[in-house]
Amino acid sequence: MIILGILLCIAAIGILCWLLFTLAIVALPLFVGVNASTWAFNTGAGWFGAILVGILAAGLTLGVGQILLGVVRPMWAKLAIAMVFVAPAIVAGYHATHGIAKHMMPSETWQIVFSVIGAIAVGVAAFLRVAGMAAADYSGRDMVQA
Repeated sequence: MIILGILLCIAAIGILCWLLFTLAIVALPLFVGVNASTWAFNTGAGWFGAILVGILAAGLTLGVGQILLGVVRPMWAKLAIAMVFVAPAIVAGYHATHGIAKHMMPSETWQIVFSVIGAIAVGVAAFLRVAGMAAADYSGRDMVQA
C-alpha cells in the first residue's frame, strides 16, 4: 500500500508539472482576469458580473497579445510582447517549484536554488510557446504563387 501511495504521489507531481508547463503561457491572462474580476466584485458587480468581467478581460488579454504578435513587424517589439507574457510565467514557475521544493528538502538554500531552476525552465517553456504562436503567423506568408 505504501508503494501505491508513492507511485500516486509521483504521478500527481508529474501531472502538476505537465499542467504548469502547458498553462504557463496563460499566466498573464489569468492574472489580468483575476484582478479584473476582483475589481468588478469590489465595485458591486456581484459574483456573476465579476466572473464575466474576469473571463472577458483574460480573453481580451490573450487575444490582443496574439494579434500584436501577428501584426507587429520589428523583432524587438515581438520580443518585448513575448517577455510581457513570459514574466508572469516565470513568477508562477518559481512559486510552484518552491512549493514542491519546500516539501522535499529542509535546506532553504537548496529550495531557492531549485525554485530558480524551475522558474527558468517554465520561462523557457513559455517563451517557446509564445515564439511558436508568433512563428505560426508567418507560415505561408510572402510565398510566390503561380
